Amino acid sequence: MKNIIIAGTGRAGKSTLARMIKEELNYFVVNHDKLVSIFGEAYPALGIRIGNGDMSIKNIAPFIGHFLGMFSSQDGFGLFPYTQGALKENYFVMEGWSFDFEQITPILKMYGIEDLKDKFILIGLVQNHKTADELINDMKTYDTEHDWTYGFDNNDLRKLAEENISFSKYSTDYLPQHGFMLYDTSKERERILSQIIDDIKMNKI
Repeated sequence: MKNIIIAGTGRAGKSTLARMIKEELNYFVVNHDKLVSIFGEAYPALGIRIGNGDMSIKNIAPFIGHFLGMFSSQDGFGLFPYTQGALKENYFVMEGWSFDFEQITPILKMYGIEDLKDKFILIGLVQNHKTADELINDMKTYDTEHDWTYGFDNNDLRKLAEENISFSKYSTDYLPQHGFMLYDTSKERERILSQIIDDIKMNKI
């Protein structure tokens, strides 16, 4: 088994898929947005905060790189020899909308990880067949108080929806360059997420 990274556009099902993996495969979940919130509150000078776009992704990347390397490699375990047995069967799924792999990859090499695919199952979720109006409706329907977009007015939701459309196209080009398998959840999202679980179980990813 390998640890898992889920990346891609908002509302494509990243958190839902991570929860399914937790329930069906006994992984624990690491939420990228929560890490951003924690760093933003604890170290505001770093410029890591929700809504700060590329700067947050760039500034948190070294911390993400060391976390991934430390808990996904023998070298990382070697830093904490007394925990090696406990970590051996403790797999995680990290989900988030964007990762700066240009910064993360060199850090992983410090832990002996030359290629992401060697140590991680890489899943990209995109939605390239939805309009802005459909995305706005999704956010109004499914957002809860735990979502950072909860309570946005129509203008803010439209701006975010348009950004999601652009980011989905970007992710479609960017993620495969780093070994991610792409799934488009524009239609039949639940069926596709279930298919991903089956693909993981059958080692198709």
